[in-house]
Amino acid sequence: MSTSSIDLTNQFLIAMPGMADDAFAGSVIYMCEHNEKGALGLVINKPISLTLGNLFEKVELSLDDLEMAERPVFYGGPVQTERGFVLHEPLDDAGGHYNATLVVPGGLEMTTSRDVLEALSNGAGPKRVLVTLGYSGWAAGQLEEELGRNGWLTVRAAPEIIFDTPIEERYERALGLLGVDPRMLSQEAGHA
Repeated sequence: MSTSSIDLTNQFLIAMPGMADDAFAGSVIYMCEHNEKGALGLVINKPISLTLGNLFEKVELSLDDLEMAERPVFYGGPVQTERGFVLHEPLDDAGGHYNATLVVPGGLEMTTSRDVLEALSNGAGPKRVLVTLGYSGWAAGQLEEELGRNGWLTVRAAPEIIFDTPIEERYERALGLLGVDPRMLSQEAGHA
């Protein structure tokens, strides 16, 4: 049985109220990749107790930008939680990239190589970044199944929600892109 192909790359996945999986309850996820093999995204609204300054110390790099050093690291999802993922705006120099960068068509970039941290340490990295430990991943067809069960809402991603919106407002602001008031959402799926 084939399902119609949807591509949620460069979209937000917004957890519906009543999301059974505690790892994703109340989450907004930026979708970095979605294709027939599966999907990969980063939760953008669940900070952990680690700051970027702490993280840089752990990888033996300095971070002299005090404002950046105080920023939280985020829980990106339950997969590879010991690994760092850096979500950032595209580099504006002549199309250069870091060693391990996924370029999201029409969207942001996600880098997993140490060179982006080294650039941030030297003050030369991207200015708008969100760093996570771990990512959210789905096998082929798994995310489509969750969408069919009314688990998620989707909307085109807005970088200002990721980088400029206070963390505690990101869920509501993402819903606002759809014109949805969170108090009006039901946990029940509609079936005819």
